[in-house]
Amino acid sequence: MLSNSLAELDRRHLIHPVSSFRGHEQRGVRILTGGQGATVTDSEGRTLIDGFAGLWCVNAGYGHESIVEAAAEQMRKLPYATGYFDLGAEAPIRLAAALAERAPGDLNHVYFTLGGSDAVDSTIRFIRYYWHAKGQPGRDQFISVANGYHGSTTMGAGLTALPGFHDGFGVPYDWQHKISSHDLYRHPAARDPQAVTEASVAELRAKIESLGPDRVAAFYVEPIQGSGGVLVPPKGWIRAMRDLCAEYGVLFVADEVITGFGRTGPLFACEDEGIVPDLMTTAKGLTSGYVPMGAVFMRDHVYETIADGAGAKAVGHGFTYSAHPVSAAVALEVLALYEGGLLENGRRAGARLQAGLESLRDHPLVGDVRGRGMLAAVELVVDKEARTPLPPEVQPATRLFDRAWEQGLIVRSFAQGIFGYAPPLCCTEDQIDQIVARTRKVLDLTLEDPEIRAVLR
Repeated sequence: MLSNSLAELDRRHLIHPVSSFRGHEQRGVRILTGGQGATVTDSEGRTLIDGFAGLWCVNAGYGHESIVEAAAEQMRKLPYATGYFDLGAEAPIRLAAALAERAPGDLNHVYFTLGGSDAVDSTIRFIRYYWHAKGQPGRDQFISVANGYHGSTTMGAGLTALPGFHDGFGVPYDWQHKISSHDLYRHPAARDPQAVTEASVAELRAKIESLGPDRVAAFYVEPIQGSGGVLVPPKGWIRAMRDLCAEYGVLFVADEVITGFGRTGPLFACEDEGIVPDLMTTAKGLTSGYVPMGAVFMRDHVYETIADGAGAKAVGHGFTYSAHPVSAAVALEVLALYEGGLLENGRRAGARLQAGLESLRDHPLVGDVRGRGMLAAVELVVDKEARTPLPPEVQPATRLFDRAWEQGLIVRSFAQGIFGYAPPLCCTEDQIDQIVARTRKVLDLTLEDPEIRAVLR
């Protein structure tokens, strides 16, 4: 009865993010009631492996009492402190210093937000201010990459290059531009990774030249595209794009909201190619999803330019909950857990996950397997040679998610028939093996669907 009443209250009052309002009313809510390690429990008593860590975010896993204690202790001592008026608190100060020490290169300055979307939004404002301070206010054009995701605020959604975040919202703006994705599976030059990189560099150069090199402010990219389908660029692609931006003096922004904090192996995915972005955004794994928090990292030259440009004036950008002490206390404890063994466990588990998912390539429905560390995708097709996606009329996202749930597995199910994986770093070997085994079971069941068999080649 309790579950039924909650479901009805949910249907009547709670608006869910990125959902079909009418579709959700019909389907109803699945209520989660608990979590421990890499598993969650629902209101019917079912235990499921959370192969997606909530929303790419519970990197440390559920149920860490030390995180709960860190939050409780901070709440008892000082539950809130504003960062306005030159005030502050110990936890966010220590967190900023700890993150700067661990960030690539001279990303020594940290601005805290509530999450990833407003971190991206903050970079747009800071970048505009930067170019005004440089005496180049005409640098007001921004470039991102097709299939990329940079949040759901109004300006961030314009940088995002997924139609569902544009339709009906009046974005992107005319100052927000896109180049093609590096999608290695579906790129015209897919069989030659170096050719993909060269094509992307040429396209970005052409875009900058067409807009005017003195007009382009910044280029945004995820080290691995997440919501676009876990698209991994060719080795050297990120560095090549970084070098081109440096050539033109265009600010390079690495969106590490998904890839940060051990998701791909190192603390930050930028380390995989040894690059230092001008700005970097993080969130999700920063607090392992236990409380809201995001961060913008700035290189020294960006900070100094803004600071000198403002002089004695305040830089007019801020949030009430920026540098929240409870969130910062949680983040400090989460960082200690990462460095106390979770990063290393995540690297071992990630290698096992990648190998396990690779073993699915022989399945008739599997067109591609890709990923890095504890971030992966399996793309389903009905024709391997033509790379034909599952037909939209079978509603792949809902069908595949529901079927995985029935098998005791939570994964991200994309509309085009792609499974996304981002398990907690605390996963055991058996849990990784179960993720793979349950995925294969879902594939086998889907292969039996008459609608699938009718179009399978």
